Amino acid sequence: MLTRRPRWREVLEQFWFVASVSILPAALVAIPFGAVIALQLGTLTVQIGAQSFTGAASVLAVIQQASPIVTCLAIAGAGGAAICADLGARTIREEIDAMKVLGISPVERLVVPRVVAAMGVAALLNGLVSVVGVAGGYVFNVVVQGGTPGAYLSSFTALAQIADLFVGEIKALIFGFLAGVVAAHCGLNPAPGPKGVGDAVNKAVVVTFLLLFFVNFVVTTLYLQIVPAKGA
Repeated sequence: MLTRRPRWREVLEQFWFVASVSILPAALVAIPFGAVIALQLGTLTVQIGAQSFTGAASVLAVIQQASPIVTCLAIAGAGGAAICADLGARTIREEIDAMKVLGISPVERLVVPRVVAAMGVAALLNGLVSVVGVAGGYVFNVVVQGGTPGAYLSSFTALAQIADLFVGEIKALIFGFLAGVVAAHCGLNPAPGPKGVGDAVNKAVVVTFLLLFFVNFVVTTLYLQIVPAKGA
């Protein structure tokens, strides 16, 4: 990725492909994520007498945690599975071996554009999921729980900071990179036969999900230790 010039045409084609299969699932998953967070935090803040901070808690939870996770789930479950299946089919048809015989690097020609595309889609999709999740949380808090729109909007501006958005985007980039690399690795190393490709797709999705939660824990811990909370 860093030593060779990217194949921009292939990157754009893969970007459009990954985005087309990931946008709708991510948006649909973001709505219940935002709603559940808003409902749970709204109930909790009422119990402790801090209902005016429901907006801040909901938005921070969506931007820092839920949005990057939902983005990765969509990228790995839809785009990553498709990437793994495509490379796996090429492998069992011996197209990858033919490329190596011709002196063409499969990593440079096939893997790098897909990983770069997955990272780009993840970064942009994270913004979409954040907007949908915050909007869903707002609607459920105001309509279902009877919250005040002004309090919901003003509270998160008092506690949120631009670094919260940055860490969400950084997480999305890391998760997109992991999803692309794991999908490509499993696609290039399947067991023989069509069944091997199916098993490789399942393996890629499961491994990506496991890495997702581990890396999310590490990044969140570092962020909370390095960046002080607003007003602290």
